[in-house]
Amino acid sequence: MAGIKALISLSFGGAIGLMFLMLGCALPEYQRYWPLFLLFFYILAPIPYCISRRVVDETDSASNACKELALFLTTGIVVSAFGLPIVFARAEVIAWGACALVLTGNVVIFTTILGFFLVFGSNDDFSWQQW
Repeated sequence: MAGIKALISLSFGGAIGLMFLMLGCALPEYQRYWPLFLLFFYILAPIPYCISRRVVDETDSASNACKELALFLTTGIVVSAFGLPIVFARAEVIAWGACALVLTGNVVIFTTILGFFLVFGSNDDFSWQQW
């Protein structure tokens, strides 16, 4: 039952993060939908890590080049997701209030993604690898 509670709380966190992203786009003061490009970053962020988990043999205790590359690419995607709204705000494409809402949504979404891999990343009965 602990897995179901974790899944429900993670889905609630994802919904809250997307709500902040939508508020940064759709409030009457802002009316700019450029921050929706961050949805691509949310989709792309876990992909390198998922691929490396399938390829890497976990029996080796030393660091692995494939896993290190996946973490590097994931870090680049996450940093880019935080940088894009700031660049938009500096270029006056979006307002600074919208940038703050989008950055808050980023924190919540990426914390939710991290929580997903921490909760379901182990190789037990309730693992994301079964899906």
